[in-house]
Amino acid sequence: MKIAIIGGGYVGLVSGACFAEFGVAVAVIEADETKRRMLLDGKIPIYEPGLDRLVAENMAAGRLTFPATLQEGIADAAAVFIAVGTPARRGDGHADLTYVFAAVEQVVKTLDHPAIIVTKSTVPVGTGRKIAALARQLRPDLNIEVAANPEFLREGSAITDFMRPDRVVVGTDSDRAREVLRQLYRPLYLIEAPIVFTGLETAELIKYAANGFLAMKITFINEMADLCEKVGADVHDVARGIGLDGRIGRKFLHAGPGFGGSCFPKDTLALMRIAEEAGAPSRLIQSVVSVNDNRKGSMAARVVKACGGDVRDRKITVLGLAFKPETDDMREAPALPLIEGLISRGAKVTAFDPAAMVGAKPMLPGGVTFARDAAEAVSGADALVLITEWNEFRSLPPARLKQLMRGDVIVDLRNVFDPKAMRAAGFAYQGIGRANENRNESETESAQET
Repeated sequence: MKIAIIGGGYVGLVSGACFAEFGVAVAVIEADETKRRMLLDGKIPIYEPGLDRLVAENMAAGRLTFPATLQEGIADAAAVFIAVGTPARRGDGHADLTYVFAAVEQVVKTLDHPAIIVTKSTVPVGTGRKIAALARQLRPDLNIEVAANPEFLREGSAITDFMRPDRVVVGTDSDRAREVLRQLYRPLYLIEAPIVFTGLETAELIKYAANGFLAMKITFINEMADLCEKVGADVHDVARGIGLDGRIGRKFLHAGPGFGGSCFPKDTLALMRIAEEAGAPSRLIQSVVSVNDNRKGSMAARVVKACGGDVRDRKITVLGLAFKPETDDMREAPALPLIEGLISRGAKVTAFDPAAMVGAKPMLPGGVTFARDAAEAVSGADALVLITEWNEFRSLPPARLKQLMRGDVIVDLRNVFDPKAMRAAGFAYQGIGRANENRNESETESAQET
């Protein structure tokens, strides 16, 4: 079987390489000629562990191609996947479907055989029906069917997520589309991955509902972290205590500076708008969006407070820029408002990230210094702020940090450092939601005796 994927970005490239690994002939159509040339030369335009090897091996085997024209790419394809961007529309938060419908129109006009159009992009409820209507309008002579197959890929572990998914969701009213997608995903069926077949609207809503719920879990534990700091509790223990409840689960209960990235911010906004327009507003999602925005905006003030209320002309080192480790994605990254807030208060910011500095530079205000590595970044720093939990930061020796830094303030926005080791080295350490660690020894001993 041959399939085509429109869009060689994160979702399209990962999905294409993984389908090719299943033995499917995959043509990935990338409109940006510079990116297409990079791919042909074996250069991956995104950072995703293991993707370079997967792409290279399947190109060498002839299963994965990057054709120069749409006509060549979709020739003989049983299914054409739409994997273009759906960014939040400026002004109202709706998903911008400009690229989706432009791609669909081009595909429909070019097709010379019956095929299935599959939305892999995250699209609002009702998009599949609109695509089907557009296809009938443009090509009444051709049997074009529509399906929704939302992706659930986490940046940094996308290949594993595709190869061993929690579930695969397929929404369609077409028996033929259902059978084609069943055959495509047969390797996953053989390892007993759940494949959920639904209607179009249900599949479209599942993606938004899943991301909305996960965003809500993150926001909830962040609010609990604030409460922990007020009452002297430990958010790690709170998260563990509730996460062991099988009805809740452990995942997405890690306190931090707020969620960012390519999915949660835009998908929660879009879900909020979808619900409003349907006459069933989601006050929970509205609160999630508001609380998360406020949290990201408050991180700079947290750092300033830890520094005694003034950061003017002080060197503040920020370790990590990407919204999460194992990616170079800077979209809605909490580091952006943090650094902007510090710069506006007169701080001299030095930053380092193993993968995201190239993408971060045009998004940050002038005056930020970019270091070559973590040691250079922290050298002479008055304060250190960790905002992305790359593994290489977890193992930074406290004694070495003490030698390199001028000041003694460490603000750990991901709770990755050992508080006792940092304090033993002489640092004024502050984590997230762990107020009990800030008590002095006599208070701790008194509590134990009581």
